[in-house]
Amino acid sequence: MLEVRKAKPAEAAEIAAVAVAAYAPYVARIGRPPAPMTADYAAAVHRGEVWVAVADGAITGLLVLVPAPDHLLLENVAVRPDAQRTGIGARLLGLAEDQARRLGLTEIRLYTNVAMTENLAYYPRHGYVETHRGEGAGFSRVYFAKCLPAA
Repeated sequence: MLEVRKAKPAEAAEIAAVAVAAYAPYVARIGRPPAPMTADYAAAVHRGEVWVAVADGAITGLLVLVPAPDHLLLENVAVRPDAQRTGIGARLLGLAEDQARRLGLTEIRLYTNVAMTENLAYYPRHGYVETHRGEGAGFSRVYFAKCLPAA
């Protein structure tokens, strides 16, 4: 059974380990660790921005959401490699939509590295539309948005 809930401060190291495992395949493509591999998850958990998917007592996925006045930034969604393709990512994307609605927001935005070609196909399958491409924090990024019906 999969439980999805807010992350706890004591889980920051396990959350970081999931991110490192999920993003490790991209290091060679990008030429350095992607930003989620070096993020400060303890600070994000402290700010209340992190949700986790837990199966059999272990964190299998994570979601980082940062509210803005006019949208919800989906800063990170990651699933442990051995749990990918099981629906956890889709469930976390659904949670992002629920949180946006709860906050009265009708748009979710996200970005991914241009080298993460799997994501360039994944997000459109979940209703996200590419809005533009550009540089951010020294990375070549592809930006996406998803409009939600007003409540």
